[in-house]
Amino acid sequence: MSDLNDPRVFFAAERTLLAWTRTALALMAFGFAIERFALFVAMMHNPQAAAARVEYGPSFWIGVALISLGSLSVVLAVVQYRRVLSTLKPVEIPDGYMSGLASWCSLAVGAIGIALIVQLFLSR
Repeated sequence: MSDLNDPRVFFAAERTLLAWTRTALALMAFGFAIERFALFVAMMHNPQAAAARVEYGPSFWIGVALISLGSLSVVLAVVQYRRVLSTLKPVEIPDGYMSGLASWCSLAVGAIGIALIVQLFLSR
């Protein structure tokens, strides 16, 4: 338990969660860009390939791995954030503040990452 009785501890934990959420978003965006860039290169080499299915190449798996890493990191960040919140005293959390909002937003980012992975597999 924290003995600081200072709401800045809570806000520091929330800032850390949001920083992990931004990192996860960057990983997912980079993974998606890598995956789609390979598709673009394949179409540049063979314009008729637009109608054909493109094989799963290394860039597809690297992209999926980065998106998965982003989704996993944001879920683990929420778990860590909730653990920190459980150690705080009520005086350290401002009255009326929705402390779960950042958690739900971060979990939504993780769910969107998982949905993106599913969409990538289904679109092939």
